Amino acid sequence: MEILAFGIVKDIFLATSIDLIVDEDITVGALKQKLEGRYPQLRGISSYMVAVNDEYASDDSIIKDSDEVAIIPPVSGG
Repeated sequence: MEILAFGIVKDIFLATSIDLIVDEDITVGALKQKLEGRYPQLRGISSYMVAVNDEYASDDSIIKDSDEVAIIPPVSGG
């Protein structure tokens, strides 16, 4: 599964996207756990969001291998 990275997440991944192998469908919450295990710096981002197919997803949403997944950090601006 390809996971797109935005903002500071690109710096954490050292790439604009990464590939993550999952054996079956996975929840957003389980994906976060996998990513935080692989990239512990993600734990320092207070409220990053996961988007699945261009829509924000809750932790219990199911992700299929064919879905487009993006990690989006909090955004500030003015």
